[in-house]
Amino acid sequence: MSTNPYAVRMTGIVKGFNGIPVLRDVDFSLLKGEVHALVGGNGAGKSTLMKILEGVYLADAGQIEVNGQVVRINSPEDARALGIAMIFQEFSLIPTLTVAQNIFLTREPRDRFRLLNDREAEKRASEIFKEMGVEIDPATLVGNLSTGYWQLTEIAKALSHDASILIMDEPTASLTTQETEALFALVRRLQARGISIIYISHRMEEIYQIADRLTVLRDGRLVITEEAARLPMRELIEHIIGGKMEQAFEWKERQVNYDSTPLLEVRHLRRGRRLQDVSFKLYPGEILGLAGLMGSGRTELARALFGIDPVESGEILVRGQPVTIRSPKTALNPDVGICLIPEDRRNQGLVLDHTVKDNLLLPLLKKLDRFGLVDDQKGNELVESYVKSLRIKTDSIYKRARFLSGGNQQKVVIAKWLAADPDILIMDEPTAGVDIGAKTEILDIIRKLADSGKGVMVISSELTEILAVSDRVLVMRNGRSKMELARREIHTEQELHNVVQSA
Repeated sequence: MSTNPYAVRMTGIVKGFNGIPVLRDVDFSLLKGEVHALVGGNGAGKSTLMKILEGVYLADAGQIEVNGQVVRINSPEDARALGIAMIFQEFSLIPTLTVAQNIFLTREPRDRFRLLNDREAEKRASEIFKEMGVEIDPATLVGNLSTGYWQLTEIAKALSHDASILIMDEPTASLTTQETEALFALVRRLQARGISIIYISHRMEEIYQIADRLTVLRDGRLVITEEAARLPMRELIEHIIGGKMEQAFEWKERQVNYDSTPLLEVRHLRRGRRLQDVSFKLYPGEILGLAGLMGSGRTELARALFGIDPVESGEILVRGQPVTIRSPKTALNPDVGICLIPEDRRNQGLVLDHTVKDNLLLPLLKKLDRFGLVDDQKGNELVESYVKSLRIKTDSIYKRARFLSGGNQQKVVIAKWLAADPDILIMDEPTAGVDIGAKTEILDIIRKLADSGKGVMVISSELTEILAVSDRVLVMRNGRSKMELARREIHTEQELHNVVQSA
C-alpha cells in the first residue's frame, strides 16, 4: 500500500504562448482527501495550470506526479484514465437530454442488440447520486432543473469516470445561497470518501468555509501555499493583489443631501407576484444598497425600472416628475436617464464576438452619427478615454470582448452605459465572478460615480460589498420593500445578515 500522501504533485511547471510566459516554474501539490483552493487574480495562471493537469495543454517544462507516479498527460482522455476530472464554470450539459443521458453521453450503456439502454443509464446514475447523498430523478430533462441541479449533474458526470481528483472552477458562480450550502455539504461528503478536490473561486468567504490549504498564483508565479487556518483573509488578499490591501471594503461615511429632490422616487410599485409593493427614494450623490434573499424581487425591480418588464401599478418619479418607462429606450432618454448594468454580463451586457470598441459604442451610435456615417475618430477617442479611466486591461480596443477577463468584461459594460451619461445607475451584482483586484476597482468606480452626483443602486448577494459602499440599505423580501437602514446604523455584517433573514 502506498504511503505517498499526494494525489497530485506538479513541480517546475513552465508554459508560454507565442513567446509570452504564462507559468514560470510553478509548484503545486494536492494531498489525498483534501480541498485545496487555488486563487489569484485574472491572468494569474490558475486556468492554464489546471488545463495542463486536465490534458488540454502540454507544459513546456516541469513534472507531474499522480498518486506518486510520474505521468505525462497528453489529452483529457489521459487525465480521465488517471482519475482526474474538471468541472468547468460554463456548464457542458444538453438541456433537451435527461440527467442520465447527459452523465453517460458518448458512453451510453447498450443492450445486447447494441441499442441505447436508457433504463440501465438511469440505474447507474441513481447509484452515483446515492453515493453522493443527493436525490435527483435521472429520467428528468436537464432543462427542467434549477442551476443547482445542473452543478450536481456535472459532478455526477465526473464521478461516473471514477474520478478521484476533482477540479472545480467557480462552482458556485450561478448558485443560490441554499444551493451553495448543499454543494459544500456534498464536497465534504466526497472529501470523506477520499476524493481530492482543487477548488477555484474568487469568493474569499467561500474559500475559508471549504478549503484545507490555499495556493496563490500571481503573474504566473507561485506566491504562497499555506494552511487556510494559518493565513488571515487580509493577508491572502494582499498576496493576490501584490501589495497592501486598499481600503476598498472599509466604509467611510459620505455626505448626501437628503433635503434635496430625490433623483428617483418609487411609490408602491407592483408587477405580478415578484413585485408586490416597493417604495423608496434615491438622492443625488447617493449609493443605495439593495439587500435580500434570492427571490426577494431585487432583479425584478431593476428590470421594471429599466423598462424591460412593464409595471402593473404604482408610480415612478424622476427629479420629482412622474414618468412612464415602457422600454429601455425610454429609460435611457435624457429626461429619465436610467441605465441597468445587468447581472449576466456575458449574455445580457455584451456581444462577446464584437470588439471592446463596438460594445462600448453600441448605445451611442446616434450620437456619433455624422451625415449618416459614424464618426470613427470621435468614437476611438471616446473608447480610449474610458479604457484609460476605468483601467480596462486590453492590448487593443479592437480585441473581442470574449477574450477579456471577467473583471475587464464588467468594466466594458460599465463604460458602455457611463458613455450614455445617465444620472441613475442600477448595478445588479456588479462584481459577480471577478477577482478581488477587479472588485476593489469596481467598488471604487461606484464611489466615484456617486461623488460626481449620480444616484447609484447596488444589488449584491455579498453583504460585505453592500456595507462597503452604501449610504443606505433597502431590505427586500417577497417582492416588498420591508425596511430602510442608514449605513451608520449597521455595525456588523452579521447584523445585516440577521435583518435580511428576518425581514
